[in-house]
Amino acid sequence: MAAEPAERPKLSLSIQLGDGVNALPASRAQLRRWVAAAIESDAQIVLRFVGEREGRALNSAYRGRDYATNVLTFAYDEPDAVHADIVVCLPVVAREAREQRKPESAHLAHLVAHGVLHASGYEHDSERGAQRMQRRESELLARFRLPDPWGSGYS
Repeated sequence: MAAEPAERPKLSLSIQLGDGVNALPASRAQLRRWVAAAIESDAQIVLRFVGEREGRALNSAYRGRDYATNVLTFAYDEPDAVHADIVVCLPVVAREAREQRKPESAHLAHLVAHGVLHASGYEHDSERGAQRMQRRESELLARFRLPDPWGSGYS
């Protein structure tokens, strides 16, 4: 008797564009694929793309850091599902991609996966947690034939 295939987690995804964001560096379908690959249980996620001003205001208000960061994850306690708002600051993503000499879409894929993993309970505040999270990020990006962000896949 063959085993029943595991049911894929259900995903409710809302994509929002903040002030000054007129276009995305990836299609909505691609963003959905990246998020769907990263979730490990049913999830309700808002993926919001913002400019530098909103990114800085959120980072200051919620983390006490007066600069825009690449991704912020706001996870909410839900007993049987992931429920989170993930905020991606596109100017920071673009700048980091240039500095790291990688395609902006590859860096965005990494940060979307990173945010979803945080929403799912992954943390990198210990060496063991960081290794676990990095390993999972590498696996996810490999599914999309993107180089390992922790390896030497970029020149």
